[in-house]
Amino acid sequence: MVISAILLAAGESKRMGKPKQLMPWHQGTILERAIDNLLESAVSEVVVVVGYQAEEVVKVIAARPVAVAVNPDYEQGMSTSIAAGLRLIDNRAGAVMLALGDQPLIDSRTINRLLDEFHNHDKGIALPAYQGRRGHPVIFAIKYKAELLKLTGDAGGRQIIKDHPDDILEVAVDSAGVITDIDTGDDYRSHLG
Repeated sequence: MVISAILLAAGESKRMGKPKQLMPWHQGTILERAIDNLLESAVSEVVVVVGYQAEEVVKVIAARPVAVAVNPDYEQGMSTSIAAGLRLIDNRAGAVMLALGDQPLIDSRTINRLLDEFHNHDKGIALPAYQGRRGHPVIFAIKYKAELLKLTGDAGGRQIIKDHPDDILEVAVDSAGVITDIDTGDDYRSHLG
């Protein structure tokens, strides 16, 4: 099955005070690490959605084999980025994985575990859980595409998850990265080490 990953990286990083996607992270940037984790996994393709400071971000990721969707409406919330990404995915996709550009600690092993579990079950939504806390990335079967396109504001896929509790596969993982966002300077400093 073709599974397209949409990496959401269009936000303004208001809590950080500067574009966190471009902040240094080991040998690259936070966003480059998040992209590479997906590229090293078994997803079929990676679509990166950019918005805030799009030109700068595109320059940094230009060498990577990803599709780039520019979301001019990023200020209207995550839903607009999801829609921008969905417009670029492979039309053979059987599912879409929504991943966040500020989660560089989710390694390809964790992503592949989520993909394997999704393939081996008949649930339409798969998400990772670390010590009982649900996190990202989230896989949605393509049957949810219309609902994803109807989202508004900054809710992301949370409402769809809430609306379909019987169609959720919760995958226990041993990586705290699935619940770790780099939102503030303190987050950044504590996880970079």
